[in-house]
Amino acid sequence: MKKVLIITYYWPPMGGGGVQRWLKMTRYLRDYGWEPVIFTTENGEASVVDESSMKQIPEGVETLRVPIWEPFGLYKKITGKKKDEKLVPGTVSEQKGSFSQKLSVWVRGNVFIPDARRFWINPSVKFLKRYLKEHRIDAVVSTGPPHTTHLIALKVAKQFNIPWLADFRDPWTNIDFYDKLMLTNWADQKHKRLEKLVLNTANQVVTVSWSWAQDFKHICGRMPMVITNGFDPEDFKQAGQIPLDQKFTITHAGSLNDDRNPHILWEVLRELCASDAEFANHLELKFIGQLSPVALQEARAAGLESNLNLIDNLPHAEVVKHEMQAQVLLLPLNDTPNINGVVPGKLYEYIGSQRPILCIGKPTGDSAKIIQETNAGKVADFKDKETLKQILTEYYQAYKKGQLKAESTHYEKYSRKLLAGQIAEELNKISG
Repeated sequence: MKKVLIITYYWPPMGGGGVQRWLKMTRYLRDYGWEPVIFTTENGEASVVDESSMKQIPEGVETLRVPIWEPFGLYKKITGKKKDEKLVPGTVSEQKGSFSQKLSVWVRGNVFIPDARRFWINPSVKFLKRYLKEHRIDAVVSTGPPHTTHLIALKVAKQFNIPWLADFRDPWTNIDFYDKLMLTNWADQKHKRLEKLVLNTANQVVTVSWSWAQDFKHICGRMPMVITNGFDPEDFKQAGQIPLDQKFTITHAGSLNDDRNPHILWEVLRELCASDAEFANHLELKFIGQLSPVALQEARAAGLESNLNLIDNLPHAEVVKHEMQAQVLLLPLNDTPNINGVVPGKLYEYIGSQRPILCIGKPTGDSAKIIQETNAGKVADFKDKETLKQILTEYYQAYKKGQLKAESTHYEKYSRKLLAGQIAEELNKISG
């Protein structure tokens, strides 16, 4: 069996969406002739901790861990955050911050290049050089963000002449918050130079949506392979059989940051509740994970305080159960320039849950195409109040009749097992 070294920052016991893609790939790669070896951090900053995720690591998988120094302790001190406060990765608040917050954003973009995990590069390369002198590895995978992982892979793959697949779960310079980093021209050029170096040097580049593949092609002239995220059928065996929530639940799983704050939803729900007391009584807004303070403030201002059910981060298995029990699953997308390619990993789990999806986003974007292709739900544009109100009314009327369900079709191709087979196929191509 061939061996693949997977360089990933996010790994159990960390939880959250960043872990799931390669945790699930690892679960199935052996079925296609590849034995995974995981390289990750020993003490990374976890916005979500899920000890139960450790049980999903296949038995006998070798895991290499190297300590990392991160500047988040200093960041918390500067911005007045509590020492044990969890940080949501990859976000920049839309609120006008204090001088200290602005300074931290400027430092993040101009000093910590490519990201705040850059201090992990040298110790990781040093460790892996020793490891690779004694152990055979047939291919290297780096998955980012953080894009520090790609720079680690760049150094070791080149020195040991090992085929390398660079996996982009999110863009680099086309990420939705890139323009908020207050970059100097020098820093902007360095980000772009490093990004292009990774894209041109890796033997294969993979990303998760078709629009983002086109964006990367514009940067480097080569078209990445699209291998989407997906859902693990093993996690959703009870889909369609588990009892649904009694209330008319609109459930969102995972972090909801400022860029995904569905402004229009609060307005429409306020109007529906005001015009229909029965609707207001049945409605429950269930948010599992970190909810943007701005979004929470807007929901309360809309008079929805009594409808809110705020649940802290949960183990993945419990999140999946809530998804399968929901009446409606909420998918607000980032209202940002790169919206076409935004396909949250939770979309595929929502599809696997077989519950109707309410997406607030661009009706012609990649997420909308997947929802339409699988008949898994409905999409309202960011400012289309009438369409959103119509969808909610339709879902609510079906709920009252006990007939609210998803009619999902053609979604089996998003199975994690099949997607792992696609990764294995690319690894076979580059490793000969």
